[in-house]
Amino acid sequence: MTHVTRRALIIGGLALTAVGAGSPKLADPFTLGVASGDPTFDGVLLWTRLAPTPLAEDGLGGMPSRAIEVRWEIALDERFRRVVRRGTAWARPELGHSVHVDVRGLRPGAEYFYRFSADGHVSRVGRTRTSPAPWALGGALTMAFASCSQFEHGYFTAYKRLAEDEPDLVLHLGDYQYEYKKGSYVAPGGNPRDHEGPETETLANYRQRHAQYKTDADLQEAHAVAPWSVVWDDHEIDNNWADEVYEKPEIPQPNFLARRAAAFQAYYENMPIRRRPDGIDLKLHRRVEWGRLATFHMLDTRQYRDDQACGDGLKTCPERLNPTRSITGAAQEKWLLDGFRSSCARWDVLGQQVFFSQLDFMAGAGERNNMDAWDGYAANRDRVAAGFSSVRNAVVLTGDVHAAWGADVKARWDDPASKTVGTELVSTSITSGGDGSEERPETAAILAENPHVKYFNNRRGYVRTRFTSREVRADFRGLDYVSRPGAPVSTKASFVIEDRRPGLHRV
Repeated sequence: MTHVTRRALIIGGLALTAVGAGSPKLADPFTLGVASGDPTFDGVLLWTRLAPTPLAEDGLGGMPSRAIEVRWEIALDERFRRVVRRGTAWARPELGHSVHVDVRGLRPGAEYFYRFSADGHVSRVGRTRTSPAPWALGGALTMAFASCSQFEHGYFTAYKRLAEDEPDLVLHLGDYQYEYKKGSYVAPGGNPRDHEGPETETLANYRQRHAQYKTDADLQEAHAVAPWSVVWDDHEIDNNWADEVYEKPEIPQPNFLARRAAAFQAYYENMPIRRRPDGIDLKLHRRVEWGRLATFHMLDTRQYRDDQACGDGLKTCPERLNPTRSITGAAQEKWLLDGFRSSCARWDVLGQQVFFSQLDFMAGAGERNNMDAWDGYAANRDRVAAGFSSVRNAVVLTGDVHAAWGADVKARWDDPASKTVGTELVSTSITSGGDGSEERPETAAILAENPHVKYFNNRRGYVRTRFTSREVRADFRGLDYVSRPGAPVSTKASFVIEDRRPGLHRV
């Protein structure tokens, strides 16, 4: 443990003063809050980004074109009387004045508090934690997961309610921000607030958009309450993109790869992740291990996928069955299946973006499937599902579809009586789609066509889970409105997945 001395505080204060010597003093640069991410048994990644004028059109957040020294501290108590690590980092203009501090040497399975300071200003305090030791099963894990937060479609109250649940870990499964210009994507009933700036295509655009989202107080609360592990879907870059293919390949967009590089750069700058992009590439798939209780395999189903079959959308499309089609890419698929074979976890969990289970949208004979989901890459999906036999318990977590679903993953989709090999939990959106409803007009017909689907709800919210050695409990948390702030949250339904008994059992 690092002991805090009066001399250390004086030296730290002198260093902080030196940052601003001879330069105009910054206004409060911590307008975007703080975050932590991807905990290990001995460390965690701490994040902030300096931006006294967060919505500046140039994406620079009102920062000068020079590096700023930032101090960080991590302590066992929120009053910082027991500081265990401290240091300095440089917020550099070429990285959007973001700060990523990979803190190591912490205790396994412990709660910590952290903060930053720069140029006489101190950030809010964040709460984080490390995972249990690799050999320990540990106690219960409360994990919440969410997706699809369209700023224009509503208020981020669901993030606030998530923070009030005080989870140990948060997974965000994509569509953290949206690329559209003001008013081009309108929720039923209208948009209660607007995006700043044009459709995001440049680094300045993406930096500004991320900053607008990060200024939301409810989102800041959710980031500050627990470490996050994040993956993107499509809207962090562009709707329905696939590898190097623009949303509408029939309409040339010669700057798409430059746009992708800019989006990846801004994503790194604004997220608590360790890896930096290399041009148009950013290796996002990784594992977060929670002792021997759970391993979270965080997937990227955008960067390596084949273009959507049959022109995308809901289609009757034999090409979706082509065994060469891949949503993960061959290398990521191998990484995932190898991870299953070597796993010692009680629960192996896929943190990923799009609907995994087969979903037939056509009543009666024939099929109509979503080409943007795993249904458009059926052989890839079936190889992954076959790999579930290598693990003790397989759970798939999903976002994207703006509604809550629960499903049993089947060995054969054409036979409802076939073996259940895993379980899928799908989070609804934080705001995307507006207030929503308990059901949709087509719900009954879809559920009848897909007997492996056990639950549906069309409200906004998130999923709260509790992992123990014996079961996973999933609470589908929903809000009745997001078109105005302050909605209460309620549990719309609860299910249990029992150890060695895949499938959903309603509580």
